[in-house]
Amino acid sequence: MADSRRAGSMKTWIPAIVSAITLFAFAILMPPARPLVALGPLEGEIAELHALFETSDACMSCHNQLQDSDGNDISIGLDWQTSMMANSARDPYWQAAVIREITDHPWASETIQNECSRCHMPMSSYQERLAGQPDQFLAHIPVMDAESHLDQLAADGVSCTTCHSITAEGQGLEDSFVGHFKVDESSPMGERPIYGPFDVDAGQTRIMHSASGFVPEQSSHIQESAFCASCHTLITHTLGDEGEVLGELPEQVPYLEWLYSDYADNTSCQDCHMPEVKGEAAVSSVMGSPRENISRHVFKGGNFFMQKILGKYRDELGVPATTQAMNLGAMRTIENLQENSAALALSQPVLDEGTLTFDVSVTNKTGHKLPTAYPSRRVWLHVTVRDSRGEVVFESGRLNPDGSIEGNDNDLENGGFEPHYAEITSSDQVQIYEPILVDVDRNVTTGLLTALNYVKDNRIPPLGFEVSTVEERVAVHGDALADADFRGGSDQIRYRIPTTGHGGPFAVDVELWYQPIGFRWAQNLGEYEHFEAKRFDRYYSEMADQSGTVLTSVSARSR
Repeated sequence: MADSRRAGSMKTWIPAIVSAITLFAFAILMPPARPLVALGPLEGEIAELHALFETSDACMSCHNQLQDSDGNDISIGLDWQTSMMANSARDPYWQAAVIREITDHPWASETIQNECSRCHMPMSSYQERLAGQPDQFLAHIPVMDAESHLDQLAADGVSCTTCHSITAEGQGLEDSFVGHFKVDESSPMGERPIYGPFDVDAGQTRIMHSASGFVPEQSSHIQESAFCASCHTLITHTLGDEGEVLGELPEQVPYLEWLYSDYADNTSCQDCHMPEVKGEAAVSSVMGSPRENISRHVFKGGNFFMQKILGKYRDELGVPATTQAMNLGAMRTIENLQENSAALALSQPVLDEGTLTFDVSVTNKTGHKLPTAYPSRRVWLHVTVRDSRGEVVFESGRLNPDGSIEGNDNDLENGGFEPHYAEITSSDQVQIYEPILVDVDRNVTTGLLTALNYVKDNRIPPLGFEVSTVEERVAVHGDALADADFRGGSDQIRYRIPTTGHGGPFAVDVELWYQPIGFRWAQNLGEYEHFEAKRFDRYYSEMADQSGTVLTSVSARSR
């Protein structure tokens, strides 16, 4: 009986001793929470009052070396490190585009830096604004030269303590758009909350506080689509020659597009872009308890091309992830695009009196427009018809090695563009799903602060999107409005191809291509003389043949 009581007592106190030893060892081995430091130009009491964030290395030690039940690596830090969130400040296209806008509108330099840094350098931006100082985008680049803590916050992009510090205040409301999220501005470092989806016990709370200086707090608001809306609803101001505001442009509004879709009822942004781990897994490598519904921090998006650029030129751009890791991230992005973005259907090609006729249907499988977000993105149809000898009878939409689309007026000359087509009969007609911006004089432009409106926006809306009734900020523009086959979720286009001089049967091959940075958007940047523009022009020229990818394809033969 005594032995039994001792055994039961041991079952109670042995785990407690192990836990205490683990905590003691952790406290010795882990670096202490960082002391408050002067943040660049912020000094003394101001620096301490506004020490709101920490860089990702404060979180990496516990949130890496994680595996799912099948042994797959699901390390949060490593997943994040290859994402565009981690590299938002290093993005050479973004840097060049911001300086292009400053060059075009020098009187608005401070405003441009403030607005563009909110979501690409959010931690330094928030601290600078809270201290009553302007955002210092120009002072924080190149990011590999980061020395002060404020510079390091800028370089760390959309980091762990960016998103996990955002409160639910105003979430999803108009005032929160364009990067106007809120964090706790009053609690000092050491008492600041860090929000997550799980309840954290006292022991793990002590570990997290010791390692990072933050106190974990459970909250479900970070799992809602409205949480993403702040930086994924960007409305820019159109500026005149004297700096006057001429209007507003919905630069990128995937959140609003989602609101008008059927997905708003049952699928969140996080469901697709942060897919959950199957089964149970630990979220921490230090005393982490197995949990269900852990979200992968892969942030699946659409910018595989920039991930490739960041990998190839990592030394020039100060990218912490290896080239191999960045290429793996790009491959993962492409795989997700190919599996989850679109579907094609092709009718039976019919030959009648020398004309081959067939219909191509494109289905948008996403919860927003296809493509969505930054207006440099485009999706298009590459259609090839071959005769019985394999000779090409017709081809529309071939991607050239320099990143241009053969036959696309916008790539051929700065000022033209392809309209939306309901029917195509010639190889110099290309069905491109894209936005085309125009200025106050209706001139085509890629300048975001010069653009006033869209002369074309035939990006395929998501399922449930009512083309005729949605608000202006997500509206369809151009000839697609008159196309009865263009609707929420899909588009259908007819091809009528002359085949005179060729014998059948005819083979029809259709590919749906996607390019994150269109040729014209890159070329227009190359006209500027500043370093960042010339650097990106070089990157694009050297990697243009990798700038696009096939999303899906379909084939058929005439009878």
